[in-house]
Amino acid sequence: MSPTRRLLLTCGNAVRVRLIVLAIAGLILITSVALAQVSVITQRYDNSRAGQNVNETYLTPANVKSGTFEKLFAQPVDGYIVGHPLYLPGISIPGAGTHNVVYVATMHDSVYAFDADNNAGGNATPLWQVSFTNPAAGITSVPIKDQACPAVTSFTEIGVVPTMVIDPAAGTIYVLAKTEESGAFVHRLHALDVTTGEERPGSPVQIKATFTHGDDHGTFVDKYQMARPGLVLANGTLYVTFGTLGCRYAQNASGWVVAYDPTSLTQLGAFATNPNQGYGAGIWQGGVAPAADSAGNLYFNTADGPYGDDDVHFGDTLLKLALGAGLNWVDYFTPYNQQFLNQYDLDLGSGGVVLLPDQSGPYPHLMAAVGKQGTIYLVSRDNLGKFNPNGDTQIVQELTFVVGEVDGAPAYWNNTLFVSSEGSVIKAFSLANGQLSTLPIYQSSLVFNMPAGMSVSSNGTSNGIVWAINGIQSKLYAYNASNLVQTYNSSQVTPRDTLGVVPHFSTPIVANGKVYIGGTAQLVVYGLIPHITSTAGNLQTATVGTVLPTALQIKAADAYQGAPISGLAVSFSDNQAGGSFGTPVAITDQNGFASTTYTLPTKAMKVTITAGAPGYSSATLTETATAGTPASVVTKSGFNQTASVNSPLPNPVCAVVKDQYANKVPGVVVNFSDGGAGGILSPSAVTTDSTGSACTNYTTPSTPGTVFITASVSAVGSTAKFKETVTQ
Repeated sequence: MSPTRRLLLTCGNAVRVRLIVLAIAGLILITSVALAQVSVITQRYDNSRAGQNVNETYLTPANVKSGTFEKLFAQPVDGYIVGHPLYLPGISIPGAGTHNVVYVATMHDSVYAFDADNNAGGNATPLWQVSFTNPAAGITSVPIKDQACPAVTSFTEIGVVPTMVIDPAAGTIYVLAKTEESGAFVHRLHALDVTTGEERPGSPVQIKATFTHGDDHGTFVDKYQMARPGLVLANGTLYVTFGTLGCRYAQNASGWVVAYDPTSLTQLGAFATNPNQGYGAGIWQGGVAPAADSAGNLYFNTADGPYGDDDVHFGDTLLKLALGAGLNWVDYFTPYNQQFLNQYDLDLGSGGVVLLPDQSGPYPHLMAAVGKQGTIYLVSRDNLGKFNPNGDTQIVQELTFVVGEVDGAPAYWNNTLFVSSEGSVIKAFSLANGQLSTLPIYQSSLVFNMPAGMSVSSNGTSNGIVWAINGIQSKLYAYNASNLVQTYNSSQVTPRDTLGVVPHFSTPIVANGKVYIGGTAQLVVYGLIPHITSTAGNLQTATVGTVLPTALQIKAADAYQGAPISGLAVSFSDNQAGGSFGTPVAITDQNGFASTTYTLPTKAMKVTITAGAPGYSSATLTETATAGTPASVVTKSGFNQTASVNSPLPNPVCAVVKDQYANKVPGVVVNFSDGGAGGILSPSAVTTDSTGSACTNYTTPSTPGTVFITASVSAVGSTAKFKETVTQ
């Protein structure tokens, strides 16, 4: 790859060449390539953290199934992708044209920009890649052996942990990286150009923060902090949040929120959830970023730690923060049993907060939160309620123990809250008039032992799909969001669709008809496969052994834009029905069309023809081979009967008409005659039914003896003969 095709940028670069085109406002505007599709610029699509993409027009419960939906490709990376991928459509990459771009960052302190639609040709390697390490200068990601709590996360190193965030107007992607530099631990906030990966002016800045409230004082200590939640861009402010490393012996570890001006990266404020109290009250939320409302208020849960009514220590608490004179809390809610939660490691902060759409009733502005205890808290954002030691009666609603441990956040779509929890099925709770249903309205059949992230895609209020990952199995699942009936999972066709190992809480993200998932060594992309459809020759009927009057024609096309695919070898098969093709393998032309003739088998039957190619959904055509012209008439039943004179034979006399291949011919008139013996045939002329049979009743003549009944068909030389006996 040429240097203009792949830009390998490191933090050791001394000179950054800025492109004049950065001043052009249309730099990252959505082009016609991605018209009406969504950008994914922040964790779980938007600052509500509802996890819903309601602008998905390609994927539906009907086509997300094995045969039309599968793993499309994977891109290797140099470490765990812990934060979820981000996506921008129609990005002009210098020297490489316009691309839909997916961005991921790794625990090895790298950021990648990949073509989001394929890994073919020049797209086999990154559009650009940035590394924040420089081993020659002693700058590396943090080896897990040098980090406290190595057994908690199962990580092998610490680098870029949180989901990045993009400012599309500025064309900037913000990244928080942790490095070890000659034994010292350092967090740096980077602002990168989305088209090249180059650092913006003033970038990066090192995270340094202090917080004082009365006699309590906190100082940010890099070694004991992990920026697990995603970055937040709200109301013109950039926020980074930190939890602890997950074990109680990591001292001086608190939850932190640090605010920055996104243009200058000037620090605007800092807030600690547990200053001067050692360990506790970290912000991790299964990696989910704090939610933010339109006014820029932040909402998040904290993990285990001390709580007090001193307005400064907030273990197991739902906090509302605002940026004013510095950064401080506006309101909070702490469950009445916080001490119990803290004692038994039942973090409220294992799950993130979801801001819900405005509701009717007395509490229009609601949010939902769930933690390890499996209790759903429905809280008014206008009055969180603080702490009530006698019970949580001050909040809007509390559903106790209705789910298992939640590590992440629920997803919301179409008046429904979906909750995936450990050791439980996915459960759907309806939301109406500011209240959740007390029981699930439906649920999945599969129990998730270690659920990862969850999201929903839909086209408005239709075609909703719940996407979920079972972490232990490392499988992707798709459910119809209207009933939680499974439509797809990645183990249905192995090894083709195998997801591979994913980190804790990996979240599937849907954009422009594709699903992006970060793994421990790769970015995995699922989507619709190109399709082959029938365009002519379907549903024909002709005589056995003859060529269908219309040739069979198919078209091969891309599943997304419908572009024709030329030069594709398409194989036709009648699934061993016995017919033959003029061209069993046809090559598509410049318009994606290919055709062949088909000679029907000699057996009358329905014929199912498939036209397919590897990696394509197949076309199915159904043809009907009907029997040929009558060639013979044979007896079927009713011969060798005995009856007395002037009496009906016990059973009808039945003949069968067949063509030259012994197919039974319907719709043919069969004439019956007793050769003038004097009996009565009722009727004497019968049309064969669908089985080629014709039957008539016979009343014997008045004279005893042997009677021969014949069945004949016009233009058929042979006849069927029935010998009957007439007694006195």
